[in-house]
Amino acid sequence: MRREQRVNRKAGVNFERSWTPWLYLLPHALFFLGFIIFPLFFGVYISMVRWDPLRDTIPFVGAEHYWELFSKGTPQNEFFWKTLANTLGFVAVSVPLLVGSALGLANLVYKPIRGRNFFRAVFFLPGVLSVSVISILWRWMFANQAGLINVVLTEVLGGTAVAWLTTEGAAWVPIVLGTLWWSVGFNMTIYLAAIGNISRSLYEAAEMDGAGSWAQFTKITVPMLSQTTLFVTVTTVLGSFQLFGQSLLITGGGPTRSTQSVIMYITEEAFGNNQYSSAAAMAFVFGLIMLVFTAVQFWLNARDAKRVRL
Repeated sequence: MRREQRVNRKAGVNFERSWTPWLYLLPHALFFLGFIIFPLFFGVYISMVRWDPLRDTIPFVGAEHYWELFSKGTPQNEFFWKTLANTLGFVAVSVPLLVGSALGLANLVYKPIRGRNFFRAVFFLPGVLSVSVISILWRWMFANQAGLINVVLTEVLGGTAVAWLTTEGAAWVPIVLGTLWWSVGFNMTIYLAAIGNISRSLYEAAEMDGAGSWAQFTKITVPMLSQTTLFVTVTTVLGSFQLFGQSLLITGGGPTRSTQSVIMYITEEAFGNNQYSSAAAMAFVFGLIMLVFTAVQFWLNARDAKRVRL
């Protein structure tokens, strides 16, 4: 025993203070418990009662609020699935644009061209703006009467103005383009770092074999960035699912809820209709849907990686 103590002293190990690392973890653990674990279980509790902070009694209703989401004829069923479909449509359009354009821009500005640092900064800078700033900017650009886009259409091109913000379908244009302009720089930066880790010898060997720029991009760059693409795709999908500020500030969710996202409706149900329990149930169902999408993406990537190894 004494021999072990001498060895431990020589190695700088002090078992009397072995609790010290836990003190460093304590602040994070408190925040984790207070802002993630507690809200999670408290949200489950709220979704299974008829929550009203002003009432003395809170009746337990079980899965009633979840049942309303899947029962035809209820407002929750109608509007939740409608806004979820809106959100899925936005994800289906925005994610390929955000991932593909980021990869293309990263490949272009990585090359030793004049002013590439300037272009990197230009593409990245919109990402430092808040959602309110970019939403107001794109709302002004696509305003029905005096917007910049309609001015160009009428005064420069001689066409007719388009009621972008009050026409179903067209109202998605400023939301998608504004999100693309705002977010593509972050994904581009991730791809830039990943491209820098690809060995230059691969491109030199491909060039000696007569491969052009497009062949090098499709046969070397894209396959070597598969893990990065998975990360970018997953984070972009999760970010697109959380669409809120752009729809709220550009179109207000209109016309006729055609651009209202599911998070907008959950917020309306909770703080507009004061139906906190119903909103909590919607949030959990929506969270499970996001988890399923993420799991499918990881499964598809693992399957593709296994094929490559074989």
